[in-house]
Amino acid sequence: ANEDDWHYSGVDVDRDINVDEWLDLREVSAGEPCVNCGQPLEVVRCIETGHIFKLGRRYSEAMGATVLDADGVERTITMGSYGIGIGRAMAAVAEVHHDDRGLVWPAAVAPYTTVITVASMRDDAAVAAAERLYVDLQGQGVEVLLDDRDARAGVKFADAELVGIPWRITAGRAVADSEVELTERATGDTQRVGIGDAAARVAARLVDARSLDVQSGGARV
Repeated sequence: ANEDDWHYSGVDVDRDINVDEWLDLREVSAGEPCVNCGQPLEVVRCIETGHIFKLGRRYSEAMGATVLDADGVERTITMGSYGIGIGRAMAAVAEVHHDDRGLVWPAAVAPYTTVITVASMRDDAAVAAAERLYVDLQGQGVEVLLDDRDARAGVKFADAELVGIPWRITAGRAVADSEVELTERATGDTQRVGIGDAAARVAARLVDARSLDVQSGGARV
């Protein structure tokens, strides 16, 4: 402000500025008809989990950032900014996917998809079965945790539900029958499966679950 040769005076918009189009804009309100389909608009709160915007060539020109085009001529690159709000994305998932016991991670975005819970660390057979499954699941490309804490089974189950890991494999009494229990976090359904088949069963279910998550729109957030 108050600098010489900085401001223009006596400007007439109609005379001095070429305006291609004038628009009368205002913020819409809930219930107003959509200009495209005519249906009433719904105004909802949302979370920005990512953004993309064009930076242009300001910074690339300053840095001398260029590429060769198809004719071998140097061209200054056009820059863009791309951001993902990891924390906000997690908050959105937690807001939608939870129950009174804790989080319920969709398989597509879960940090770990399976937890192996050893019911009792004093059960050598259960410990051995859990360690075998841990190796087998890693071999199947499954992100897996092994809960081998010396704690009560109920505490481990509650913690697994609180964290929200999609699948829990319990190595407990069923190991005596060469089986483990497979529990789905979202539904609570539990079934017994053979120890030798458990890793493949979990891997197959995760493929199906992730496919459903993606088809229903980004992990059903």
